[in-house]
Amino acid sequence: MYGFSTIMDTGLDTGFEDGVARVTEALKAEGFGVLSDIDVAGTLNSKLDAGMRPYRILGACNPALAQRAIAAEPDIGLLLPCNVVVRQEADGRTAVLFMDPGAVLSLVDKPEVATLAAEVRARLERVRAALEG
Repeated sequence: MYGFSTIMDTGLDTGFEDGVARVTEALKAEGFGVLSDIDVAGTLNSKLDAGMRPYRILGACNPALAQRAIAAEPDIGLLLPCNVVVRQEADGRTAVLFMDPGAVLSLVDKPEVATLAAEVRARLERVRAALEG
């Protein structure tokens, strides 16, 4: 498995954008900033008239942890940042999916990177828990 997830009930009155804001704030509480925000649905809908429900990929980065990762393995930037998908389900609820840093960073055969991956995973698990509460 390469990720873990949760479902938020943002309610039709608050909507998807509120869900994205909640995810961004929960990430911030764990020291992550959003370096990139890719509006997949917006792009596919405008280019292909796909009729896709809202779907965003947030590139989350904790600067201190990223610095440690790059110091341990300079090429690790190929595996960064941590992707967090926020998408609207057919019933209007918002799904939040987190890349499992342990799965991705296991490609790097260095003990210090494995330790770092566990720390990042723990922080992302706390983000998930905050969104469920």
